[in-house]
Amino acid sequence: MQRLEKKHPRAVRWMHWINVPVLSIMIWSGLLIYWANDVYDVGVGGITLFHFFPDWFYRALDLEHGLAMGMAYHFTFMWFFAVNGFLYVVYTILSGEWRHLLPNRYTPREAWNVVLHDLRLHKGPLPRAKFNGAQRLAYTGVILMGAGSLLTGLAIYKPTQLSWLTSVLGGYAWARAEHFALTAGYVLFFLIHIAQVIRAGWNNFRAMITGYELVLTEDTSHA
Repeated sequence: MQRLEKKHPRAVRWMHWINVPVLSIMIWSGLLIYWANDVYDVGVGGITLFHFFPDWFYRALDLEHGLAMGMAYHFTFMWFFAVNGFLYVVYTILSGEWRHLLPNRYTPREAWNVVLHDLRLHKGPLPRAKFNGAQRLAYTGVILMGAGSLLTGLAIYKPTQLSWLTSVLGGYAWARAEHFALTAGYVLFFLIHIAQVIRAGWNNFRAMITGYELVLTEDTSHA
């Protein structure tokens, strides 16, 4: 038998879906800004193996010569990103949702079992929970990444006015590199998150839209 079970509160769903376009615009506008001074690459012994990013990448996404527009969008939507993230953290604390989200002493072992399960090396069913161990680590991590993005972003946006923050982060060059790395982390998280949502199926996706998911229950009527 199946029954509907409440999973995600309305506030969490709203803030989740608001964050999708906001973060997408932040990454897009950040790339417009980065184009003007794309200094990062991967190399060995003075030989560049990959440059972030090739010219064809900028041309394909129409990211060239958009510095002013990128800065306007980035510094506007930064506030939406910050406010939405702040409200999410406050709601999580006040509602008690943090109990489902924050890692605990069992989380590392549970996360490892999730990895083995996804690799089909663990055949037993995973324990039923709102968030498994891997999700607890990932979702808590992305919240900390959000805070890191705001701090590093402010440090490179106002390096003189916020010189103390820039210094704490290692200086302007280090703060910019950290900001870039966090952005790359968002993209990686997004790709893995989408893949996992597709793998989990419609029931899981629907829960983030409606707040409810279908769960199997044992039929005890004939017991």
